[in-house]
Amino acid sequence: MKHLYLFSGLGADHRVFQFLNLEGFQVTYIQWLKPVARESMQQYAARLTEQIITVKPVLVGLSFGGMMAMEVAKHIETEKIILISSAKTRKEIPPYFRFAGKLKLNRIVASRRMKKPNALAYKIMGAENAEAKILMKSILEDTDTDFFKWAIEQVVTWNNKTVHKNVVHIHGQKDRLLPHRFVKSDITIADGTHLMTISNANEISDIIRKLV
Repeated sequence: MKHLYLFSGLGADHRVFQFLNLEGFQVTYIQWLKPVARESMQQYAARLTEQIITVKPVLVGLSFGGMMAMEVAKHIETEKIILISSAKTRKEIPPYFRFAGKLKLNRIVASRRMKKPNALAYKIMGAENAEAKILMKSILEDTDTDFFKWAIEQVVTWNNKTVHKNVVHIHGQKDRLLPHRFVKSDITIADGTHLMTISNANEISDIIRKLV
């Protein structure tokens, strides 16, 4: 049985994958750890490898989780890395996010306020129905504030330039958080938003099965 290791997004947990049909696979949801003082994304990724027990595993990462999967793959050999609504390198992070990171603007906005979704946040994330909105609100409320603040810092300052040869990037044409025009996706979902694991769960499930 193939073993999949799933990395959820920033301010998210395993619940963002609950609509995927991964029957027939052994699934491990990578648990986010509390970051230590001044810990880099690379150092954090090394700690996450302790949760991976498979030789040459298949990593599946959503959004921030995809970026973290790219960093984890620098520490261990992988069979395949599947990115969903994510970025492979710093060049695929929108320039306005990178600019904000240089100016440290992310530190000005209180993380507690960022964890409280509103109509604009729902639209950007692609939470288009009541079920998705309720799930997004619940997950954000449960997310550790220190981790949330740390993770945002890592995204806007990410400097990765390494593209692993076994990466497959799935991205939605209607992604507003990480717009499609900034990335080079291998598979494009025409009506896909940032939360495609919810809105396009059946399609994403079929793609994962074909890739693995």
